[in-house]
Amino acid sequence: MKNIKAIIFDAYGTLFDVNSATEKCKDKIGDKWEGFSNYWRSTQLEYTWLRSLMNRHKDFWQVTEDSLDKSMKAFNINPSMRNELLNLYKILSPFKEVPEVLKALKEKNYKLAILSNGTPTLLNELVKSNNLEKIFDDLFSIEQVGIYKPNSKVYDMPIKKYQIQKNDVVFLSANTWDVSGAGNYGYNSIWVNRNKNIFDKLDYLPKNIIKDLNQLLEIV
Repeated sequence: MKNIKAIIFDAYGTLFDVNSATEKCKDKIGDKWEGFSNYWRSTQLEYTWLRSLMNRHKDFWQVTEDSLDKSMKAFNINPSMRNELLNLYKILSPFKEVPEVLKALKEKNYKLAILSNGTPTLLNELVKSNNLEKIFDDLFSIEQVGIYKPNSKVYDMPIKKYQIQKNDVVFLSANTWDVSGAGNYGYNSIWVNRNKNIFDKLDYLPKNIIKDLNQLLEIV
């Protein structure tokens, strides 16, 4: 890790809490809010993979809307909440340690970037709403290549932009499939395991497993 030139983060679930939109509505939704939120997220990811395999691309915001519509029907959520949930998704909250850790990394002169399924507009709004716009050198969106993670074209973008080697990169994600995708591509992948989950068997083991981003400062 001594020769690292860039630290690249997944956005959704890694820096920003994907459950925070639904959690803000839990008084209206009731006890099923967390199950509903998890279902929305898993359906959203499923749609990205299926669309990549079918060569039927829709951008992440359209996928988010489509997966929400299915999830609301599955959990019998009042349709009047649709716009509220979508608006909250645009301004997801960061995990509590994220702002301070990112500021500390910024002082170490690494290239800092986000590499995400999100559209450029979504990523810009997410970063700006959380006062993080001065932190990142780049916000890489899969829309630049038109296919979702874990396709290798996605992980190729920072390498081409920065003219560096794959092993010059530390990549962090809370999503095991993303860690495996980036690791199999050639990144030094770190798994942010906030919830004590079990890692997938996808021909890759993460370089490190951390419980939150505070531990990243000990590694780099």
